[in-house]
Amino acid sequence: MKTLNYQVLKESGYTGYVLEEGPEKVLQFGEGNFLRAFADCWFDLANERVGWNGKCVLVQPIPQGLAKEINAQQGLYTLCLRGREDGQSVDRRRVISAVSRCLNPYEGEDYQAMLEVAVSPELEYIVSNTTEAGIVYDPACKLEDQPPASFPAKLTQVLYRRWQAGQPGLVILSCELIDNNGAILRDCVERHAAQWGLEAAFLGWLEGCTFCSTLVDRIVPGRIRDRAEQAELEAELGYADPLLDVGEVFGVWVIQGPEWLADKLPFRAAGLNCPVVPDVTPYKHRKVRILNGGHTGFVPGAYLAGFDIVRDCMAHPVVRGFLEQMLYREIIPTLELDRAELEQFARAVEDRFDNPFVNHALLSICLNTVSKWRARNLPSLLAYQGQTGQLPPCLTMSLAAAIQFYCGHMEELTDQGLVCRRSDGTAYTVSDDRWVLEFCWAHRGDSAGELVRAILSHEQMWGMDLTAVDGLTAAVTADLEKIRADGVLAAYAACLEARP
Repeated sequence: MKTLNYQVLKESGYTGYVLEEGPEKVLQFGEGNFLRAFADCWFDLANERVGWNGKCVLVQPIPQGLAKEINAQQGLYTLCLRGREDGQSVDRRRVISAVSRCLNPYEGEDYQAMLEVAVSPELEYIVSNTTEAGIVYDPACKLEDQPPASFPAKLTQVLYRRWQAGQPGLVILSCELIDNNGAILRDCVERHAAQWGLEAAFLGWLEGCTFCSTLVDRIVPGRIRDRAEQAELEAELGYADPLLDVGEVFGVWVIQGPEWLADKLPFRAAGLNCPVVPDVTPYKHRKVRILNGGHTGFVPGAYLAGFDIVRDCMAHPVVRGFLEQMLYREIIPTLELDRAELEQFARAVEDRFDNPFVNHALLSICLNTVSKWRARNLPSLLAYQGQTGQLPPCLTMSLAAAIQFYCGHMEELTDQGLVCRRSDGTAYTVSDDRWVLEFCWAHRGDSAGELVRAILSHEQMWGMDLTAVDGLTAAVTADLEKIRADGVLAAYAACLEARP
């Protein structure tokens, strides 16, 4: 079977949108699965829906990558978006044609080609996703390196060359999963400029570049791991595609930037979920507390109740009811954004948890539950109590379930973690920081009340002494005793019976 390129695509009988030629408007650092399933997909949709007429030049940020494979397919690849949308199963396929080529600046003439793109009058945007470790200032990088090792140093070279050519500033969209990614990237560039002794006029020109902190949200498994399924799909498509990418249907790109950027970017006009806002913080809280907090809030208990994957939990009325009460009655009221917008996001989260194409293992979500619960759920619990003077039943129960997950039936502490056993006899290993596991193991003989007090008073775990929260110790102790006596499902159901 022939591998995908423009000629093979024509021969396959594909009838979808394709843009074979167009100006290169985006220089993108990162050619991996996420950006190809997210940013490049959005630029491709903008080409189709609003005639944006732009191509993306990808840059391989490290010596090993996909440049050869992408160029062999002339930038084309198939994207499968799978999941649930408005409660309905969705499996969409699309050939992405927004990529023109991929450069590997570590080989041949591609470093110079990258700088040639930098000075192009057609260039408007720089997009990056170089992993959380990608935005770091590395003083070992030099102006004369071809290329320098770090992404910020490469970007500084690109922007400096553009300034030397007399071209205007660019919009830089950082997608790395760190807080204030755009601001940190700007700081790295300015530090390199100072280290390299670049002209003051260049620093002034940088003020005309818009460094945007962004929040991205789309789960991208990246590939079909079942070879038989991949072969069946390629037979249906009529071509082989080693670059085939898979992502969930849901996607949102929140961009912190000036008002004019909302009109300049082609995404809003294309009907894509891309708010341009003065501050991404409320949207980060929305994601962390609803999506991530939803997972951490119900999953440890659901695992103890005998469930193994997220989708199966969504089919059980008690577990789903527990999640929904936690989201809509306890978490959403504590957040800053419009209630209707938050509820719409929560409904999308439920669809994402119910994705029929993803077997999301509960045990993988339970990794490092202590730090996750502190970051994702504790702020909601404290905010709810601050607003109402009461403890949120489901969030309080979720803390008790997390304690039971760690300390319920401990058998041994090994180099791999704390070996426990759930009520159906299944052994599992709790993975967390060593000091957390050793603390739990040391308290294996405690009563429920003693254990709860020891854990809640551990300031290193929570950043505060939670026994100081009015009524929390007694409530978590009662919940833990309920779990141990009647099981998690009965305990979750009791929260629903107690709802106001």
